[in-house]
Amino acid sequence: MQELIQTQQIKDELKKQIILESIADKYSTLILKNTIEKPKSAMMISDEENIPLSTVYRKLQRLYDGKLLAISGSINRDGKKYFLYMSKIKDVTIHCNLEETVIECVLNNTKQEDTN
Repeated sequence: MQELIQTQQIKDELKKQIILESIADKYSTLILKNTIEKPKSAMMISDEENIPLSTVYRKLQRLYDGKLLAISGSINRDGKKYFLYMSKIKDVTIHCNLEETVIECVLNNTKQEDTN
């Protein structure tokens, strides 16, 4: 079965900056990589990638603000809210020269609930 690969060229300079900063950051890259296949909680990401939980939350917020993560949530039987995070991108290609930076992202088409 073939998968449709959607590529999006990023034009907005602020979004370009967020993507460049995110992929340059070790923890942000680990979080994006960890959440490509399925949504995961902050605790799961922290455990699987051995990142302090406070750092995970800080990076999740930055990635979400930059529209690189989708958030879905629910309420468990105890009435507690929990959130799952999933990467919106699978791959980033960057072409740089002294005049301009071109960034293309391969969008993550894995089934997900997106509340964004």
